[in-house]
Amino acid sequence: MDYGIVFVVLACLVGLWMTWGIGANDLANIMSTAMGSKAISVKQALLIAIVFEIAGAFLGGNEVSDTIRGGIIDVSEFSSNILIYSMLSVLFAGATWITMASFLGMPVSITNAIVGAIVGVGAMMLGLEAIHWKTVGYIAISWICAPFVAGVVAFLLFISIRRFILAAENPFQSAKYFVPIYLILVGFILSMMTTLKGLNHFHVNFNFLQKCMLVFATTVFVILLGLLAMRQLRLRTKLHRHTQYIYIEGMFSVLMGFTACAMVFAHGSNDVGIAVGPIAGIISLVGTGGAMADGRLLSSIMLFGCLGVVLGLFMYGRKVIATVGSSITTLTPSRAFAATLAAATVVVASTSTGIPVSATQTLVGAVFGVGLARGIDALNLGVMRNIFMSWIITIPAAAILATVFFYILQMIFG
Repeated sequence: MDYGIVFVVLACLVGLWMTWGIGANDLANIMSTAMGSKAISVKQALLIAIVFEIAGAFLGGNEVSDTIRGGIIDVSEFSSNILIYSMLSVLFAGATWITMASFLGMPVSITNAIVGAIVGVGAMMLGLEAIHWKTVGYIAISWICAPFVAGVVAFLLFISIRRFILAAENPFQSAKYFVPIYLILVGFILSMMTTLKGLNHFHVNFNFLQKCMLVFATTVFVILLGLLAMRQLRLRTKLHRHTQYIYIEGMFSVLMGFTACAMVFAHGSNDVGIAVGPIAGIISLVGTGGAMADGRLLSSIMLFGCLGVVLGLFMYGRKVIATVGSSITTLTPSRAFAATLAAATVVVASTSTGIPVSATQTLVGAVFGVGLARGIDALNLGVMRNIFMSWIITIPAAAILATVFFYILQMIFG
């Protein structure tokens, strides 16, 4: 470990670069529905990104980070230096690829890039038999299933919104009845995510009844906040025939604010954990001289990763926001609500199992489902084709980049 300090500094710098790229691409994709539909302002987006990205990373990111650090390849077969080179090359590959994609405005998946880079380096150094193909298989299946399931859920959600509210004989009266039902659903999902994740993180053991009571209390709190916001919206809006749809979309903007919180929380619990996994592994190896630590370092560097993600969103996220928020299909608050709620539900359910699904792919699948509910003509199939191609290219590109960076690092440090 002659270069121990150099490795740690390099890991932090490249890790900051990669988390910046995640913010400019992945988190920008996550916020694209809310910002592209004009449901929330830039200030509200900043507040949501800071609070819920950090909360998701701290409360839910450990399982995914453990999978990235040791669940894909057999790290016991590596020497310490080789393992450090491998993780640094993974960071370099992920940072390079996601920066290029952000420049082009393509919402690629950092999950695909990191997993592809790890598999590429592992196969190169130890051979295909060293890869935990069962775990890789689960991840690959999730990449296919998560966007599909999110698309189906978003499709059904928007069909219900259109059937019961937008196309109703009296949309205003229908909205007064049905929007609170959607608010109850949002409150339940948000409380399930934050409350149960928080209990697991702090190792608080409640029985089933106590957990139900806590989830119920949190759900009621979210519902009361939503009803208060809608009441304020009603007081500010002069209702007549020409403003009814504006008011209805305003109600969905309130719901969109909550679902944006849920999706950012889901992103923090998934993608920040992916980013800090290699960083924690390098710091752990340098500090212990060879043994992978048990994840205790994660809490101390999660905040570091969140800082880079938030900076990336607001410094360079505009291109991806434009691509997903308006280029795939035209989004209104009601459509964005259906897409984001569906995606958040799927991502959190998957992350709880420790499988690092792609929040980017899941949300794009949900946006596709909402657009499909309006008819195939409502979709920009050219943009969708380019997005799908970028997803396919990501895995081999990341594997090749990681291999190249590995040899460069080996040449430099020996």
